[in-house]
Amino acid sequence: MKIKVCGMKNPENILALAKLPIDYMGLIFYPKSPRYIQSLDSSVLNILPDNIDRVGVFVNENIESVLEQINKYKLSVVQLHGSEPIEYCSAIRAEYPNLTLLKAFNISEEADFFATKEYENVCDFLLFDTKTPQHGGSGIKFDWSILNQYKGKLPFFLSGGISIEDVKAIKDISHPKLYALDLNSKFELEPGLKNIELLEQFINQLKNE
Repeated sequence: MKIKVCGMKNPENILALAKLPIDYMGLIFYPKSPRYIQSLDSSVLNILPDNIDRVGVFVNENIESVLEQINKYKLSVVQLHGSEPIEYCSAIRAEYPNLTLLKAFNISEEADFFATKEYENVCDFLLFDTKTPQHGGSGIKFDWSILNQYKGKLPFFLSGGISIEDVKAIKDISHPKLYALDLNSKFELEPGLKNIELLEQFINQLKNE
């Protein structure tokens, strides 16, 4: 089970998180998010070990800006968390063939999985989040039993209000395409500032107990 910690923006917090056994670190490039990285010095990320992928999270951003941030922050993964069409994904793929593309979908019922089908040939992963008016970071879980209705071929990240109290429920999920967990608001001291000790405790419980 891979671990992604999203919404990082504090340099000292980023350096502390880099010492944990995580696989992905998410940077949010959405100005309306309280976790928007704004003018984070990209050199801060130089401390990240090679095994932690840098994920840029974008919401209906113009493609030129996305490409600019890929270069500036040396992103290896782009997460599209808005209503980006398949053509948008294909355009990014054309510019960066080796980039990992992650497309988010808001889930509340089985029918919400239908729209994922057309993205299977251009994206590498999907991300399933709770359906809310905002674009992620709601701290609200959806009914995980719905995951059993996902029959697609792409592996997925599970997102939406995951907390340390969910370790057992996560271990009980048997879906073969569950690839990673996306952790954010339930592990924060404030928006964008993670509780490193709580994250470490969660990871230990998930992987070692």
